Amino acid sequence: MKFLYLFWWFVRARFFGRKKPLQTVLFISDKCNLRCKHCNVYNDNPLTKTYGQIKAELEYSYKEGARFVDFEGGEPFLWHDTDGGKTVNDLCDLARKTGFFSTTITTNAQIPFPNSRADSIWVSVDGTGEYHEQIRGKGTFERLKQNIADSNHPHLSINMVVNKLNYENVEDTVKFAKENPYIEKISINFHTPYKGTEYLYIDDLVLRAKIIDDIIKMKRNGYPIMNSVSGLKLMKHNKFKKQCWVSNFIMTDGTRLPQCPGNLANVCDRCGFCMAGEMHAVYTFKPDTLLAGFSLRL
Repeated sequence: MKFLYLFWWFVRARFFGRKKPLQTVLFISDKCNLRCKHCNVYNDNPLTKTYGQIKAELEYSYKEGARFVDFEGGEPFLWHDTDGGKTVNDLCDLARKTGFFSTTITTNAQIPFPNSRADSIWVSVDGTGEYHEQIRGKGTFERLKQNIADSNHPHLSINMVVNKLNYENVEDTVKFAKENPYIEKISINFHTPYKGTEYLYIDDLVLRAKIIDDIIKMKRNGYPIMNSVSGLKLMKHNKFKKQCWVSNFIMTDGTRLPQCPGNLANVCDRCGFCMAGEMHAVYTFKPDTLLAGFSLRL
């Protein structure tokens, strides 16, 4: 059923111009237990949605065509519904009951999350040891490692956002992913310069290309890098048509966006979200990207 839906969605999008989402990125709360240097979300009066609000948003996205949902924050594992005592696990159950094929939670892994009912977990890692901690705070890397080990989740991967503070540590972070028995894959992205975080942006395209070439080399040598080679190559120059409407975004204040909020922030020409390259590579029938997509979604 999943394969047939993906095939039919692709045919309608690619050949008939139907721009409907396949995935929903749903922000459930701004509440967080860290204050990371790259973050443009954190505030002292965080918004938090109710279970009822999220239920309505899931139903809306499902009707729009989305079949995969990523719960994000803030820190999603801090979310709970004050009226019914529900947690993010209940949101995963709700999404599947609504009809979504799978659920994902993106976390900073600073609190334990054993027995998560998400189909996949993505842990944000900004490098190993001091590289991670210079961005997220002292002690965060050791807590992250311990909570990953204790999670008992069969499909846990990590995501690294490369910036001016950690680009020298990309190779060691990829090796960390391969050597850690609790980590399935690693996804690589680059920092996108939202307002207030511009100083982290790697604006040297020669340096960016070298980093990507090194990542491609590691992937070809068997390291568990989720990104496809075709998608990575596009991120060297970022000059390709974006199909970012493949994901719709529902913000913490309830705003429903038909595509990435980077479009409103006018940063698309400096986008570091490598999924943009992956989506374009899918549209242009790159076999390695298609295989990576099926591996991720099926």
